[in-house]
Amino acid sequence: MPTTEEMTTTEPAPRANGGNGNTLIKLDGVTKVFLTDEVETHALSGIHLDIRQGEYVSIAGPSGCGKSTLLSILGLLDTPSGGSYSLKGTEVANLSFPERARIRNREIGFIFQSFNLIGDLTVYENVELPLTYRGMPAAERKAHVFEALERVGMGHRAKHLPSQLSGGQQQRVAVARALAGKPAILLADEPTGNLDSRNGEAVMDLLKELHASGATICMVTHDVRFAQHADRTIHLFDGRVVEDRMAA
Repeated sequence: MPTTEEMTTTEPAPRANGGNGNTLIKLDGVTKVFLTDEVETHALSGIHLDIRQGEYVSIAGPSGCGKSTLLSILGLLDTPSGGSYSLKGTEVANLSFPERARIRNREIGFIFQSFNLIGDLTVYENVELPLTYRGMPAAERKAHVFEALERVGMGHRAKHLPSQLSGGQQQRVAVARALAGKPAILLADEPTGNLDSRNGEAVMDLLKELHASGATICMVTHDVRFAQHADRTIHLFDGRVVEDRMAA
């Protein structure tokens, strides 16, 4: 871990060279400032970050360091206050809301801590829903959904409702939903946060299997054990990258 002196430096941390694929994501000098009537909060301050195709990256750091803000910007759920964000070679920092939504639906798969499944839809329908927004034909959607469910071992639960599943099973369905659209990158926000240790380990093993099969993953976690599953760990402190290292 970085020392206190290293954490307070204004220089960007050296960028680790992880993965052998092309650069998928590139952030240069990204900042995020939240303004209220009386307070100006600098959530991110000059973030420089590259993620290459095929990498498994974890973002770690103490509460309030900017992890979730960074993931929201990577996922096009929010826009930076300054700096450049390139996704697959296209500048996306200042796109309109509809343009961000279109790219997000095609290029980014989300895995949330709280699963975010719709209770009155079946497992199949939950996984299918994002694909309907693309206007994908029904037969193609069906193939994508069952392929994704089989990858996470949930094909036999396609007709069940989320309430009929355990927490670990619900998270597997959420992973399948993220995979179904064949995104360029999976963004996981504390994917084990609502799971017990056994189910948490099972989900982490699933992410490791997906990475081994070629998936690019960026995961936010506060759990040091799970951060170590990644090939590369980026440490944030006070909105800055203070360490960027490859696994031993």
